[in-house]
Amino acid sequence: MSQSQSVRAAPDLHILPGTPSAPVAPAVRIWLFAIAALCFTVAVVGAITRLTESGLSMVEWKPLIQDIPPLTEPQWQVVFGKYQLSPQYQQVTHGMSLAEFQGIFWWEWTHRLIAQLIGIAFALPFLWFLIRRQLPRRLTPYLVGLFILGGLQGLLGWAMVKSGLDQRPSVSHYLLASHLSLAMTLYCLTLWTAFFITRPRAALLTPAENQPVLQRHAAIGLGALAMTMVWGAFTAGLRAGMLYNTFPLMGGGFAPPDLLAYHPLWSNFISNPGAVQFVHRILAMITGLILLALALRLRAPAVAPELRKLATLMFGIVALQIGLGIETVLNQVPVWLGALHQANAIFLLGLTVRTLFLLRAPATAKFRPRLIVTKDAP
Repeated sequence: MSQSQSVRAAPDLHILPGTPSAPVAPAVRIWLFAIAALCFTVAVVGAITRLTESGLSMVEWKPLIQDIPPLTEPQWQVVFGKYQLSPQYQQVTHGMSLAEFQGIFWWEWTHRLIAQLIGIAFALPFLWFLIRRQLPRRLTPYLVGLFILGGLQGLLGWAMVKSGLDQRPSVSHYLLASHLSLAMTLYCLTLWTAFFITRPRAALLTPAENQPVLQRHAAIGLGALAMTMVWGAFTAGLRAGMLYNTFPLMGGGFAPPDLLAYHPLWSNFISNPGAVQFVHRILAMITGLILLALALRLRAPAVAPELRKLATLMFGIVALQIGLGIETVLNQVPVWLGALHQANAIFLLGLTVRTLFLLRAPATAKFRPRLIVTKDAP
């Protein structure tokens, strides 16, 4: 470099907030929201399947082949005969008629059919959008990961069913909770992706100084809700909702008398039906308070109207969920009320994910210095 030249630093714009992102076809957004809706539907049908004790009515797993149900009397007799060899029939439903069997068979068949439809409804449009180059490049691996998780969800569902076909007449409540957890993870990730495609650039919808605190509050609320739903699955799998059908007391006291009946001590909280229902109640109350507090904080005048409306809806849904939970216990878990309780919980989960999405920190301009060479004036 000659002495007549000098070096100076100049800013180089790295990220420019507010610049438009590459447009994504509206059909992609509609497709993802439709997949999320199907995830919601299959979870609710799964709840009905569990509540009607229908999950073990199909003792074989033959994807696609079983989409055609029994159509003739001999075909029904073959399927029913296989069910009669299962522990559930021999220990619980012995003497069930063919008509009664058909009543539980259709719920499990519908549940499996919707689950398989989700895979097809995801894969075919994905390939179509990929061929037509309508997907952002960085989104493609993420969507492939979602499809793989969906396949694992199917395998996990069969492992759950199989756990009730050996000696025990019911599925493992651990596998039931895992099955629900993975389903809800797929639901949340699909929703988040659809939200992101709709609004790739985060906006500041709350005062800047309050945004990190509110974001943490929403994340804690989401985590607490997830834990509550896991213990709700434990409660369902152990049929713990049939015990202690009073509120707020359990067996005449704050906690059930058999709270610590199992050994080792920690096993009570995941295997003891009374203790599991107690933990589910406590988690539900804590989660309700966290989300109600979040809704109230988001009702502040300085918050954008979009978030304030969402907060109002969240407040109502949380209150409804608490009421549904209490009524479900008091009425010994009727099918319609148990299914409504789970459906509302899933809807609340989606609302919480939406809230957390809207509380994302907006992108800020980042400047990276770069060296340039200039010539000195003569």
